Amino acid sequence: MTTFEKVYEAVKLIPEGSVATYGQIAEAVGNRRLARVVGYALHANPYPGVVPCHRVVMKDGSVCRGFAFGGAERQAALLRGEGVAFTDETHVDMERCRVRAIPTVLE
Repeated sequence: MTTFEKVYEAVKLIPEGSVATYGQIAEAVGNRRLARVVGYALHANPYPGVVPCHRVVMKDGSVCRGFAFGGAERQAALLRGEGVAFTDETHVDMERCRVRAIPTVLE
């Protein structure tokens, strides 16, 4: 399994109404230092609608300005549609909505 495939599998583990950070996904694929690679993988997501990449946010809860499937406003709208709480227009309430752990994705 490639790193990108591991990223997609980890992101599929984020439940609806919750978010994870790029770092949490990187840790789930085996290397906390791969957060930027997680971003590259999600930008190239070949399975929109199957891999819920909109559920991955920055560590401070901010949505991604470069969200590949419609911009930050679209990402925020998708999250709000799932019941994700925000502290302002662009920041998810991480205390309420961040998943605490994602299982490690192994080959």
